[in-house]
Amino acid sequence: MITLSVKPRAKKDSLFALREEGFIPAVFYGAKEASTPISVNAKDFDKAWKEAGESSIISLTGDFGEHDALIHDIDQDPLTGKVRHADFYVIEKGKKIKVNIPVEFTGVSSAVKDQGGVLVKVLHEVEIEALPKDLPHGLMADISKLTDFEARVLASDIILPAGVELVTKADEIIALAAVPKEEKEEESAPIDLSSIEVEKKGKAETEEGAEGSAEKAA
Repeated sequence: MITLSVKPRAKKDSLFALREEGFIPAVFYGAKEASTPISVNAKDFDKAWKEAGESSIISLTGDFGEHDALIHDIDQDPLTGKVRHADFYVIEKGKKIKVNIPVEFTGVSSAVKDQGGVLVKVLHEVEIEALPKDLPHGLMADISKLTDFEARVLASDIILPAGVELVTKADEIIALAAVPKEEKEEESAPIDLSSIEVEKKGKAETEEGAEGSAEKAA
C-alpha cells in the first residue's frame, strides 16, 4: 500500500505561502471522520497520485495516527496543471465501498483491423463495489469480441476479480466498432460554354463597332 506523510494545517495558514514552500493544502474526511485540514508534500503527492489514481488505497500517516483513504477529488491549475488542493476520503475498514475504476482496452478487433472500422470507446470507467483490500487498480475490456459492426462490448463482459461486484448496469456499452464514413468526392459544376461564347461574341462585336466608329470619324 502507498504511504503518504501528511501534516496538520491550521485554517488560518496562508495557502499561497504553503504552496511556495512546496506543499499542497488538503483535507481528509469520511463517514465517521470529521473534516480535517492537512498539508502534503507536492512531489510526494504527485508520485502517489500517478501510482494510485482515485481507485487505490493510500495510507495517510501523521500526528493524528494512520488512516486508509482514497484520493477523492483534486483541484488543478487550469494553466499549469499543477495540483492546488486535494481531498482524501477516509474509508471504514471491513466495509465495502463504491468507486469508479478505469477501463483498459486489450485485444484486437477484426472489425477495426480488417474491415476499416473505427473503435469507439463509450465508457472509460465503470463503478464497482468491494472491500478496500480487493479494489483493483484497473479493469480489462477485451475488444476482440468486436468481429463486426453489430457486436458490442458490454459492462457484463468485463471479468471482475474475486470479491468485486459490478455496480454499473450490465448492459451498458463499453465499446463498439463504427462503420467508417465514406468520403464523397465533390462534383464540380459543369462549365457553361455557351455563356463563354456569348461573352466572346459580345466582346468582338464591341471591338468591331469601335473600329467602325473610328473609320467614320476619319
